Amino acid sequence: MDLYNNVCNQLSKRITWNYSTSFTLGIRTLHRSLHDPIYSIYGYVRLADEIVDTFHEFDKATLLKRFTQQTWEAIDEKINTNPILHSFQLVVHKYNIDRDLISAFLHSMEMDLFNHHYNTDAYNEYIYGSAEVVGLMCLKVFCQGNEEEYKRLKEPARKLGAAFQKVNFLRDMKSDFKERGRIYFPGVDFNIFNDHLKTEIEKEIEQDFAAAYKGIQQLPVEARFGVYVAYIYYQALLRKIKRLPAQSVRNERIRVPNKEKIALLFASWFRFRFNFL
Repeated sequence: MDLYNNVCNQLSKRITWNYSTSFTLGIRTLHRSLHDPIYSIYGYVRLADEIVDTFHEFDKATLLKRFTQQTWEAIDEKINTNPILHSFQLVVHKYNIDRDLISAFLHSMEMDLFNHHYNTDAYNEYIYGSAEVVGLMCLKVFCQGNEEEYKRLKEPARKLGAAFQKVNFLRDMKSDFKERGRIYFPGVDFNIFNDHLKTEIEKEIEQDFAAAYKGIQQLPVEARFGVYVAYIYYQALLRKIKRLPAQSVRNERIRVPNKEKIALLFASWFRFRFNFL
């Protein structure tokens, strides 16, 4: 089983590397002991996200239903022939990840199959399940069984997940609408998205980041730098979005070049090393 477990973990790592340079960068700056479990969480949520976002020529609802069933089977049986599900269930059991978090995540994935416009309640519900609970799963790993610490850092972790997701919504606005017919921000019409609406969303994201930062400063030292790097990267992405007019956000995918990410990494290491967080 050790060999199979290791292969499954390596495949989750490969998915992360191939799909997200930014999260790979953040994970690699965590303490080595945290790498495999966080890769496993990312691999799991990435696989579910692919079902609802890109498998357009297939019956997504059936695929997601099967994926959900296999998730619970993997957790209940403590083994699965799907390597990504197997590696995820190992983390669920080792770090006592609540089933409610997994259920909320899967529910948000299901929402993506049927919801194309969101009111405020559905928007908050979707962000909780698609992003905040992922942050909480990672926090379970970071706290390594310390429930008091987990409870203390729970709200900042949710805020960080929400901020990341809202930045993603702005970054991916064009593809979400053009390819999938979705607009997540409540009360926003893609065709008349303007600078005033954009500024209001940016203010909301900045409030989330401010609340999240207080939690980052209190994270266990093994996790603090890696999470801080991801925070700095998304801050840079938000700054870039803020400098652009709403029309540009509607018509292009905003990104931070890899060279800039490396520069941000070194600047972040300096602040962390000399306790300037």
